Order: sequence, then C-alpha cells, then structure tokens
Amino acid sequence: MDFSVLVAGLGLGFSLIIAIGAQNVFVLRQGIRREHVFVVAAICAISDAVLIAAGVGGMGAALQAMPWLVGVARWAGAAFLVGYAVLAARRAIRGTEAGLVAEDGAGGLDTGADASSSTTGAGAGASSSTAGVIARPTAVLPVMLTCLALTWLNPHVYLDTVVLLGSVGATYGDLRWTFAVGAMLASLVWFFSLAYGARLLGRVLASPRAWRILDGIIAVVMLAIAVSLVLPT
Repeated sequence: MDFSVLVAGLGLGFSLIIAIGAQNVFVLRQGIRREHVFVVAAICAISDAVLIAAGVGGMGAALQAMPWLVGVARWAGAAFLVGYAVLAARRAIRGTEAGLVAEDGAGGLDTGADASSSTTGAGAGASSSTAGVIARPTAVLPVMLTCLALTWLNPHVYLDTVVLLGSVGATYGDLRWTFAVGAMLASLVWFFSLAYGARLLGRVLASPRAWRILDGIIAVVMLAIAVSLVLPT
C-alpha cells in the first residue's frame, strides 16, 4: 500500500466532508441529544463508502476502456479542485456569518449553564424550561430515514463522492483503491468524531472563526492535490 496515495485520499476526503451542511448539522444535533448516535454516524460513513467505491470503480472501468480519458480526468479533476480551493480560500478570507449550530431538545446547545438557569424560573417559566430540557426521545426509524434522506437525496454528495473522488481516484491506476480507502477512512473518522464529540465540537464549530481556519486548511489541501495531479510523476 502506497502511504502517500492513502494520505491523498484522506486529505481530499476530509476537505470535501468538512463543510457546513444539513447532514453535518443533523449528525451534530443527534450527538448533542445523545440519540441513536452510532446509527447516524454509521449510516453516513457507510453511505459515503458505497458512493466512493461506486465512483472509483465506475470511473476506473471507464478509464481502462478509454485510456485517453486519463488525461481528461486528470486535468478536469485538477481544475475542479482549484475551483473548490478558490471558494474555500474566499470563505476563509471573508468569513461566514454563522458557524455550525445545532439545537437540542431545549432549542439550543445543551450546556451546564443552560440547565442550571432553567431551574431558576418560577411557575410557568420553570415548567416550560424543564419540559424543554427533558426532550421526548425520537424513535430510531424516523432518525434513520431522515439521515438516509439527507445523505442520498443531496445532489452534492454525488458530485463529491462519485464524480470528484471517483475521477481523482481513478487517475491513480492500480492504487485507486488505496486512494478510496483513504477517502472512506476520512468519512469514518469525521462522522464518528462529530457524533460522539458533539458536546465539544458543537461549541468549537459554532464559532465563525473556526470555520475560517478550516476553510483555509481545506483550500491548501485541495490546491496541493490539484498540483499533484498534473505534475509529471
């Protein structure tokens, strides 16, 4: 196994997955609520693995049938990555108005301060606060269906996994599955870290400054991979 190819897949996978979106917000929310955390993270990671495999396998077969497509895929993938890098760099420079925010059953991030403040009210105020903190648990089936819908009905997931990761991975020839494993590993690490580290990550990623730093890192990684695609080996 070529470690550099594995790292390339890992880097590109992280760059595409770490973004403010409905799927990440949902995973973060379930982590904060501590509801069906493993199921949600597993669905997201397995779905990405299936799509990445389909992209790498399908694009690899197409490139073997038509070898001239290797050059096209290489330059098209590099151009796409440069475009992604430019957009990420612009977000890093300009910043965003909001970070990644998810709500728990009480309608906000569940913190110790929130819990303690909810007990200081009286009458109806105290009752409503207590009702907010003790949220009714959600059944696993609706959570699974919501997670599947946010994953498989999102057109961007096909662009990122099947098209982009598939085309870039296929350019590595016999090592394309090493690249795919790296991208799958990035998805696995990210979703389980986000789900189980939600109490910590929710506070860190709620800061717009944190996303500016992440976008800056994403821009550098994508640009580096784009350059590596077109440089002679």
